[in-house]
Amino acid sequence: MEPWKNIRPWTRAEMMKRVARFRSLKGSDGGLPDSKLPECRRKLYAVIGFQPPETGNSPVGANASTMPAISIAEGFNLGYCKAKPGKGPLMHNHDTNETFIALTGRWRAEWNEGDAMQYVDLDPYDVISFPVGVARRFMNVTYGEPNREHLLMFIIGGDHPQAEFTPAALQRCEAFAREPRPQTASPARASRRRASATAAKGGPARSAPRRRRARRAGR
Repeated sequence: MEPWKNIRPWTRAEMMKRVARFRSLKGSDGGLPDSKLPECRRKLYAVIGFQPPETGNSPVGANASTMPAISIAEGFNLGYCKAKPGKGPLMHNHDTNETFIALTGRWRAEWNEGDAMQYVDLDPYDVISFPVGVARRFMNVTYGEPNREHLLMFIIGGDHPQAEFTPAALQRCEAFAREPRPQTASPARASRRRASATAAKGGPARSAPRRRRARRAGR
């Protein structure tokens, strides 16, 4: 008898291992070449599958791929992306099909690069399905709600899907890595700088001790 015809009863405990509660999902905002770019800030949730690929990048990044809510390998993977308007990944490709479903807000799916770029906007429950070999990206374009994150679902074929960024996307990552970063002072150092600046202007840091001495002298 074929395995799928071998029907058996499942216990509730067995089936509950295949239930993912959205409120309990653990997302990741790192683990991909473009994760640190300001225009690419997003959180990815590995819900079903996403076993780490043997080589290259996992579509959800090295972090999220190690903690799927339902860790199975049954030919497909499912996850969510949460992002604010204007945010989304750089152009990339997968070794299997990738399908996007907008859940909340409006999302733009782009494909091709340069003069050949095309796009379509997706409203809630709209779907676009990308074949292997097409460079694609997605972005939250709900600009009327600038501070609100929205959700996109993605379904990716295979058991160990692999993501690869386009040469132009990798060049953007390398250029960002070379950009100088503003130096941030520690809280203690910043506090000392503020006190010094205030004292230099004859403010409280300088005058308060004098007032206290004057009060003690007058007692």
